[in-house]
Amino acid sequence: MAATGPAAPGRPSPNSAMRELRGDLSPGEFATAVRRAAREIGEHVSCDARYVGRVEAGEIRCPNYAYERVFRHMWPGRSLQDLGFAPREAVRRREAARRPPAPGPPGPAGVPRWPAGPHHPDEENDDVRRRTFLSGGPTALATVIGLDRPAQAAPPSWQLPRQRGPVAPPPRRVGAAEVRSVEQAVRDIRLLDDVHGADTLFELAGQSLRTAYVLLNDGEYSSATERRLQAGAGELAISVGWLAHDSNRLAEARSFYSEALATARMADDSALEAHVFCNSAFLARDAGRPREALRAAQAGQSAARHLDSDRLLSLLAMREAGGWALMRDRAGCERALGRAYTLFDRGESEADPEWMSFYGEAEIAGLEAQCWSALGDWDRAGERAGRAIALQEPHFVRNRALYTAELAHDRLGRGDLAGAGSHGFAAVHLLGGVRSARIRAMLADTAGRLRGHTAVPEVGEFLTAYDLLPAA
Repeated sequence: MAATGPAAPGRPSPNSAMRELRGDLSPGEFATAVRRAAREIGEHVSCDARYVGRVEAGEIRCPNYAYERVFRHMWPGRSLQDLGFAPREAVRRREAARRPPAPGPPGPAGVPRWPAGPHHPDEENDDVRRRTFLSGGPTALATVIGLDRPAQAAPPSWQLPRQRGPVAPPPRRVGAAEVRSVEQAVRDIRLLDDVHGADTLFELAGQSLRTAYVLLNDGEYSSATERRLQAGAGELAISVGWLAHDSNRLAEARSFYSEALATARMADDSALEAHVFCNSAFLARDAGRPREALRAAQAGQSAARHLDSDRLLSLLAMREAGGWALMRDRAGCERALGRAYTLFDRGESEADPEWMSFYGEAEIAGLEAQCWSALGDWDRAGERAGRAIALQEPHFVRNRALYTAELAHDRLGRGDLAGAGSHGFAAVHLLGGVRSARIRAMLADTAGRLRGHTAVPEVGEFLTAYDLLPAA
């Protein structure tokens, strides 16, 4: 297959090789195939139709390392040049020649602004930035979600301060670069939460959200930019709300979701509204408000009815099932579970929201386990929690810790003290790399109920490990 030919000066050359590989698939369907291939090798990419369009237009001259691994998995034996991309070394040399010695003033949320052009250094470096965080701490995290700034440079006049106080005005004009930074912050938060949980992320992500709303409320922009900025700010509010939820800051989570819902309503964005109601239903269930959970899940289904995403409707039906279960209405729960699985089995589609990448077979099994647990059907709950653990990909550490903690709880519910201790010990081991107050609270409840049974070896081993966990 011939690689893409040279471009005219100043204009990217279309990537005909990747367009040919897409074949009869739509850009959205092709993006779904890329995400599926990524999961097969334990990689995470946020591929959507827009990214596919940029690749085929030649705007992405060389993919980042994560995408390169996925593409090589999809087409073994083909080099980047075979796939229509430029050699990485050539791209680096060209960018080095064009780029000034240092980045300009930071853009929104502190992301450095680089010279405009068809290739953006962040696209090549985001995999490196992610892996830097995985071996670093809060400073590395700030870099990943766009909150760092050069230590020697004064912040621009519109940059949000880290401390509370009056906020300076944003840049006079808000454009595509600022919107991309907001959208990327959402993706980075989701990726890092999958691995590390919410506690480490919450405070820093909140700063990024404040910046997004300053841009939205005080900036100047076109109507097209406004739509993207509203959607991005709303999704960021939902992401920060989830971090608050997983950190057991339930009142704060509700406030963030209310902000996101207001944004969705003002923008007349039904997809964003459905997402808010989906998360609000989950929050209400965890807060012990089953009727509110039920109403939110049903409102989400109404908002999502015309979005052509069976997977989204499936997840919302699972949220409804959780509400019925908490109300001890087994018949209502079973009806909702049946709808959820019927919709899930219809498969993925290009209309599925990007944020739903977590909702696979492991997640639906885990959510079903929670329903049976709330209904006191411990055998079914344990069986589904075990299935969720078996199906969950290894790099989703937070969810593996969650499902394992749930299984310990379910074993205890059916009177299996040894099983509860064994799975509790496994959850403690996983929790060592995850900061989630919500999961820790689940384990604390199990540990408290097992204190009187230390004669069981598995229980003693679990309690010893649990007591050595560092303070939250």
